[in-house]
Amino acid sequence: MQVLRIGLVGAGGMGKVHIANYAHIDGCRIAALCDASPASAQTAAELGVPHYADLAEMLDREPLDVVDVCTPTFLHKTHVMTALAAGKNVICEKPLALHRADAAEMIAAAEKQGVQLFVGQVLQYTPETAVLRGLVGSGEYGRVLDASFLRLSARPRWIQGGWMFDRERSGHIPFDLHIHDLDLIVSLFGAPEKVSFTSCGRPGQNYKEHYRFLYDFPGLHIAAEAAWYNADFPFTATWRVYFENAVVENTGSGVFAYQFDHPRREFDTREAVIIPTGINVPPTGMFYRELSDFLAKIRAGGSGCARGDELLTVIGILENINRADR
Repeated sequence: MQVLRIGLVGAGGMGKVHIANYAHIDGCRIAALCDASPASAQTAAELGVPHYADLAEMLDREPLDVVDVCTPTFLHKTHVMTALAAGKNVICEKPLALHRADAAEMIAAAEKQGVQLFVGQVLQYTPETAVLRGLVGSGEYGRVLDASFLRLSARPRWIQGGWMFDRERSGHIPFDLHIHDLDLIVSLFGAPEKVSFTSCGRPGQNYKEHYRFLYDFPGLHIAAEAAWYNADFPFTATWRVYFENAVVENTGSGVFAYQFDHPRREFDTREAVIIPTGINVPPTGMFYRELSDFLAKIRAGGSGCARGDELLTVIGILENINRADR
């Protein structure tokens, strides 16, 4: 098996998540680390790989197969475009960009260069998503009539440098939290016909703390909530989907189906591989499955961006929401 040489850009929280998961994936190795922070040099030394503060220099000196971008959102376009221009396959953490035009430019560049671009919308790789996708696709419980998604969190006080609270650099709650659920919604049901939302927050804040979203499809309404609460509220990521003949709920600790005249059905959402994240996410196998899939597709060859049209739809919707929420 070809060993894929990975250049990691960004050694913060998500960078360390990727480091931990690559250690469990056969046929790859981190070959170099790029990060301007002083602490990242120690991380590179622990990995036994060269350390760079400049991406262009790393690309010039290191024979890499993949560049993995785990930097803050506002740096994604610069780092992705630099790596693509060097003819490298790219993995980029979500969101790919805060503006649809920027994302489209990156996707077009990957196609032009004949390499692949992948975006870490990791919710696509959870067992709970696999259950829901299977039920929607099979029609086992009839068609979907209504759905609700929650993604709630305490305000992220662990963010360094405050960039997360700058709309132009992070996109705030729509791009930090809600993008996961919207990406799943679009992948299941396509682009909504109508989008509306409400938002609220304490006076004096430069960001909203709670959002409610409503997406209208033919014969289907989907609601969602996302929050950075000014409170020590436990992280909550759940959904409830009403089919014609059942209600299916992801409680955060399992997925269950409820029908008349049937016992409650519990779906198997066990994970074969569970890896600690080192961040405010419990040990999970979703990053392992995501990165394994990306590397397998890179090894198989191809060009362009997987799910490019869906990603552009999602970014366009969230960009419009942020534009309206001034």
